[in-house]
Amino acid sequence: MTQKIKTLSTIHALTCAAAIAFVATGSIAAHAADSKQAIAAQNAWVRWLPNNLPAAAYVTLTNSSDKPVDLVDISSADYSSAMLHQTVSSGSTQKMVMVNKLTVPAHGQAAIAPGGYHVMLEDAKHKIAPGDTVHLKLQFSDGETLDAPFAVKSPAQAK
Repeated sequence: MTQKIKTLSTIHALTCAAAIAFVATGSIAAHAADSKQAIAAQNAWVRWLPNNLPAAAYVTLTNSSDKPVDLVDISSADYSSAMLHQTVSSGSTQKMVMVNKLTVPAHGQAAIAPGGYHVMLEDAKHKIAPGDTVHLKLQFSDGETLDAPFAVKSPAQAK
Protein backbone atom coordinates (compact mmCIF):
# COMPACT_ATOMS: atom_id res chain seq x y z
CA MET A 1 0.00 0.00 0.00
CA THR A 2 2.85 2.37 0.84
CA GLN A 3 4.44 1.71 -2.57
CA LYS A 4 1.11 2.48 -4.29
CA ILE A 5 0.82 5.83 -2.42
CA LYS A 6 4.41 6.73 -3.40
CA THR A 7 3.67 5.90 -7.06
CA LEU A 8 0.46 7.97 -7.04
CA SER A 9 2.30 10.79 -5.32
CA THR A 10 5.04 10.70 -7.97
CA ILE A 11 2.48 10.66 -10.82
CA HIS A 12 0.65 13.59 -9.23
CA ALA A 13 3.91 15.54 -8.86
CA LEU A 14 4.88 14.85 -12.48
CA THR A 15 1.40 15.85 -13.70
CA CYS A 16 1.58 19.11 -11.74
CA ALA A 17 5.07 19.82 -13.06
CA ALA A 18 3.93 19.21 -16.64
CA ALA A 19 0.90 21.47 -16.16
CA ILE A 20 3.09 24.23 -14.72
CA ALA A 21 5.56 23.87 -17.60
CA PHE A 22 2.70 24.04 -20.13
CA VAL A 23 1.24 27.18 -18.54
CA ALA A 24 4.66 28.81 -18.26
CA THR A 25 5.48 28.03 -21.89
CA GLY A 26 2.11 29.44 -22.99
CA SER A 27 2.70 32.60 -20.97
CA ILE A 28 6.17 33.07 -22.41
CA ALA A 29 4.88 32.60 -25.97
CA ALA A 30 2.01 35.05 -25.39
CA HIS A 31 4.40 37.60 -23.89
CA ALA A 32 6.77 37.22 -26.86
CA ALA A 33 3.89 37.72 -29.28
CA ASP A 34 2.73 40.81 -27.36
CA SER A 35 6.20 42.34 -27.45
CA LYS A 36 6.32 42.39 -31.27
CA GLN A 37 6.42 46.01 -32.31
CA ALA A 38 3.68 47.21 -34.64
CA ILE A 39 5.63 50.28 -35.82
CA ALA A 40 8.79 50.04 -37.93
CA ALA A 41 11.08 52.79 -39.22
CA GLN A 42 12.48 52.65 -42.75
CA ASN A 43 14.87 54.90 -44.69
CA ALA A 44 15.68 57.01 -41.62
CA TRP A 45 18.13 59.82 -42.31
CA VAL A 46 19.12 63.31 -41.16
CA ARG A 47 19.97 66.22 -43.47
CA TRP A 48 23.02 67.68 -41.73
CA LEU A 49 23.87 71.38 -41.95
CA PRO A 50 27.19 72.96 -40.92
CA ASN A 51 27.91 75.43 -38.11
CA ASN A 52 25.48 73.84 -35.64
CA LEU A 53 22.50 74.90 -37.76
CA PRO A 54 19.29 72.94 -37.14
CA ALA A 55 19.07 69.61 -38.93
CA ALA A 56 16.01 67.84 -40.30
CA ALA A 57 15.22 64.14 -39.89
CA TYR A 58 13.14 62.04 -42.25
CA VAL A 59 11.73 58.52 -42.01
CA THR A 60 8.92 56.32 -43.28
CA LEU A 61 6.86 54.79 -40.47
CA THR A 62 5.00 51.54 -41.14
CA ASN A 63 2.15 50.32 -38.92
CA SER A 64 1.43 46.57 -39.09
CA SER A 65 -1.38 46.71 -36.51
CA ASP A 66 -5.15 46.79 -37.04
CA LYS A 67 -5.48 50.26 -35.47
CA PRO A 68 -4.10 53.67 -36.41
CA VAL A 69 -1.35 54.91 -34.09
CA ASP A 70 -0.19 58.48 -33.51
CA LEU A 71 3.43 59.58 -33.24
CA VAL A 72 3.12 61.84 -30.19
CA ASP A 73 6.66 62.57 -28.98
CA ILE A 74 10.23 62.58 -30.26
CA SER A 75 13.45 62.90 -28.31
CA SER A 76 17.14 62.27 -28.92
CA ALA A 77 20.21 61.75 -26.79
CA ASP A 78 22.13 63.48 -29.62
CA TYR A 79 20.10 66.74 -29.74
CA SER A 80 18.65 69.00 -27.06
CA SER A 81 15.45 69.49 -29.06
CA ALA A 82 13.50 67.29 -31.47
CA MET A 83 10.14 68.58 -32.73
CA LEU A 84 7.71 67.40 -35.39
CA HIS A 85 6.99 70.09 -37.99
CA GLN A 86 4.99 70.25 -41.20
CA THR A 87 5.77 72.43 -44.19
CA VAL A 88 2.58 74.27 -45.16
CA SER A 89 2.12 76.17 -48.43
CA SER A 90 0.23 79.43 -48.42
CA GLY A 91 0.06 80.80 -51.94
CA SER A 92 3.62 81.36 -53.10
CA THR A 93 5.17 81.01 -49.64
CA GLN A 94 5.88 78.10 -47.37
CA LYS A 95 6.22 78.00 -43.61
CA MET A 96 6.98 75.43 -40.96
CA VAL A 97 4.30 74.69 -38.40
CA MET A 98 4.88 72.62 -35.27
CA VAL A 99 2.43 69.72 -34.99
CA ASN A 100 1.50 67.63 -31.95
CA LYS A 101 1.03 64.28 -33.68
CA LEU A 102 1.23 62.34 -36.93
CA THR A 103 -1.15 59.45 -37.53
CA VAL A 104 0.24 56.23 -38.96
CA PRO A 105 -2.79 54.42 -40.44
CA ALA A 106 -3.58 50.78 -39.67
CA HIS A 107 -1.67 48.51 -42.08
CA GLY A 108 -0.26 51.66 -43.68
CA GLN A 109 2.56 54.16 -43.75
CA ALA A 110 3.23 57.78 -42.86
CA ALA A 111 6.06 59.60 -44.60
CA ILE A 112 8.17 62.15 -42.81
CA ALA A 113 9.80 63.46 -45.99
CA PRO A 114 11.23 66.65 -47.51
CA GLY A 115 8.47 69.11 -48.42
CA GLY A 116 6.03 67.67 -45.85
CA TYR A 117 6.50 66.52 -42.29
CA HIS A 118 10.01 66.63 -40.82
CA VAL A 119 11.65 66.36 -37.43
CA MET A 120 13.49 69.58 -36.56
CA LEU A 121 16.67 68.78 -34.62
CA GLU A 122 18.32 71.63 -32.75
CA ASP A 123 21.38 72.09 -30.55
CA ALA A 124 23.51 69.01 -31.16
CA LYS A 125 24.95 67.72 -27.87
CA HIS A 126 28.20 66.66 -29.57
CA LYS A 127 29.90 67.07 -32.94
CA ILE A 128 27.79 65.41 -35.63
CA ALA A 129 28.95 65.01 -39.22
CA PRO A 130 27.91 63.21 -42.41
CA GLY A 131 28.54 59.49 -42.05
CA ASP A 132 27.51 59.47 -38.38
CA THR A 133 24.42 57.76 -37.00
CA VAL A 134 22.14 59.50 -34.52
CA HIS A 135 19.24 57.97 -32.62
CA LEU A 136 15.73 59.30 -32.24
CA LYS A 137 13.30 57.89 -29.70
CA LEU A 138 9.80 57.88 -31.18
CA GLN A 139 6.86 57.61 -28.75
CA PHE A 140 3.43 56.49 -29.97
CA SER A 141 -0.10 56.90 -28.60
CA ASP A 142 -0.42 53.16 -27.87
CA GLY A 143 2.57 53.36 -25.50
CA GLU A 144 5.03 51.82 -27.96
CA THR A 145 8.49 53.38 -28.13
CA LEU A 146 10.88 52.95 -31.02
CA ASP A 147 14.58 53.81 -30.79
CA ALA A 148 15.54 54.31 -34.43
CA PRO A 149 19.00 54.89 -35.95
CA PHE A 150 19.19 57.74 -38.50
CA ALA A 151 22.05 58.02 -41.01
CA VAL A 152 23.49 61.53 -41.17
CA LYS A 153 23.90 62.85 -44.73
CA SER A 154 25.26 66.08 -46.17
CA PRO A 155 22.86 68.21 -48.26
CA ALA A 156 24.62 66.94 -51.42
CA GLN A 157 24.10 63.28 -50.37
CA ALA A 158 20.45 63.89 -49.52
CA LYS A 159 19.45 64.73 -53.08
